[in-house]
Amino acid sequence: MTHAISLADLAVHLGAEVVGDGGRMIEGVRPLDDAGPEHLSFLHNPKYVAAAMASRAGAILVADAAGLSGRDLLVCAEPYLAVARALGLFHPRPAAEPGVHPSAVTGDDLSLGDGASVGPQAAIGRGVVIGARTVIGAGCVLGDGVRIGDDCLLHPRVVVEDGCRVGDRCILQAGVVIGSDGYGFATVAGVHHKVPQVGIVVLEDDVEIQANTTIDRATMGETRVGRGTKVDNLVQLAHNVRIGEHCLIVAQVGISGSTRVGRHSVFAGQAGAAGHLEIGERTMVAAKAGVMKSVGDGSVLAGHPARPQREWMRTQAAVQRLDALRERVGELERRLAALEGAEGGGGGS
Repeated sequence: MTHAISLADLAVHLGAEVVGDGGRMIEGVRPLDDAGPEHLSFLHNPKYVAAAMASRAGAILVADAAGLSGRDLLVCAEPYLAVARALGLFHPRPAAEPGVHPSAVTGDDLSLGDGASVGPQAAIGRGVVIGARTVIGAGCVLGDGVRIGDDCLLHPRVVVEDGCRVGDRCILQAGVVIGSDGYGFATVAGVHHKVPQVGIVVLEDDVEIQANTTIDRATMGETRVGRGTKVDNLVQLAHNVRIGEHCLIVAQVGISGSTRVGRHSVFAGQAGAAGHLEIGERTMVAAKAGVMKSVGDGSVLAGHPARPQREWMRTQAAVQRLDALRERVGELERRLAALEGAEGGGGGS
């Protein structure tokens, strides 16, 4: 149900300062081009100041009030973060019914924390621990010995295989598979023999995994995703991969087995890394780049094979000039041939 909040009260919740009418009532959050007088909108790029002035929004979240004279504003250092918090106020997560749905199947020795919920058709193995206030969605499967922390949300059809561990406040979107077998085979005389994958996956606290991503269990030991890391849709993290804290792994990334990624690193869409590499902290890998060797802290990479971005950009610029260079070389060859022909003819006269 829609509920209205005064601009002054919003400011308290968001840690912002009111400029204008603190009594204005706000019923929701909308973008600048879709907001009405009852809505809060936001401005995080100065090039949209004109759009903000023209918007029908009742109030606007900004980092700087300059150029917005006459508008009701909430001013704060991080308007995009404030928008996230405002959306949470107006759209709180529906409370799940605590307890186990009658259609769910549970194994022996289930430990269910206070306020935890297990949804319809879920299948829970033996010796599973589910933390307080955690929600296990419809059709989820938790294997034997799985441990899920407090305040987690597993959307429908999430699978967490035997023995894997999920920390506190983690979010797993629909279709995520945690702990599928790593891709390990011993090839002898052209025949591929499966290597048992007997390790686990560990997700540390505050990790979010988006829809249809797969994280393989370790051959031995752990595949681990560090605290605060966010992994997008359709990502593949192979066995024994280690992702550091607070990384961003964007859609369709693939990271091969036993590679370690340092904290605060970013892999953009469809980027990848070969196996057994060390990727330093704060590394930035551009979209579709392929990392084929280990790199140090603070690297910025692009291309395939990936190399320092400035080098890759110079190479791409040179490629764009190849046609013109080929024409110049052809012209020079023709002129040289003409000169040689003239000299040859002169020598025979």
